[in-house]
Amino acid sequence: MNRQPLPDDLDGMLRRLHLPTVRRLHPELILRAEEEQMSYRTLLEVLFTEEIAHRAQTRITRSVRKAKFPFLRTIEEFDFTFQTAVRLKMLGSFLGPELVTEARSAVFSGPPGRGKTHLAVAIAHRAIQNGFGARFTTADELIGDLSRAAADARLEDALEPYVHPHVLVIDERGYQSYASDAANVLYRVVNDRYLKGRPMIVTTNEPLAALGGLLHDGDLGEAILDPLLERGSHFVLRGRSYRIRHLDPEADDLEPEAA
Repeated sequence: MNRQPLPDDLDGMLRRLHLPTVRRLHPELILRAEEEQMSYRTLLEVLFTEEIAHRAQTRITRSVRKAKFPFLRTIEEFDFTFQTAVRLKMLGSFLGPELVTEARSAVFSGPPGRGKTHLAVAIAHRAIQNGFGARFTTADELIGDLSRAAADARLEDALEPYVHPHVLVIDERGYQSYASDAANVLYRVVNDRYLKGRPMIVTTNEPLAALGGLLHDGDLGEAILDPLLERGSHFVLRGRSYRIRHLDPEADDLEPEAA
């Protein structure tokens, strides 16, 4: 067997092996190993641990960018003492790998400013940390995109970006007037993801009973909710708006900002 010659220097070898972090750190760590009389095994463990950590962080960074979150929020940043309608332990199965492996969808409903989008983004971000992919979209964007695609007879291709990600977040604000075929295209996304065992995180400012009216089709509205809730949960967020938490809690006449 003919073997290709390897570079005769360590830096070149590390380039060929695509180990940029080891390549960057090894000169300093070799000096440290000599000073501390570090064993070869320990030196290798430190170098490869750093390489693995860097690759993991790079993957997370790329996946977060690809997810198109409107902002980045984590579950650790959520104020459960202010929003008491939900507890961290209630979200346990949504923060682990079982969100994806068991297709555990979640629906968060409630007035604006109660933390629905924060929780949806945080759950999707945790899925990325657990090794999965995610995508964020608004209901208006998704329905508009797929309605136009359906009119141009290219719906199947247009569905792929919404069906493929391990986790899909749909932020439904309840203020838009959707196209007449809104229920049909949204049902395709929900049903296709259900058949593939891929979870969804949905937020809405409206009660779930109002979904059919928003989508101009009560029957399809129910057909959309059934697969979401079959293996998922519905969380109703109540209380005051987080955005006006600095104001007098007795000021009940204040209107919250639109979400």
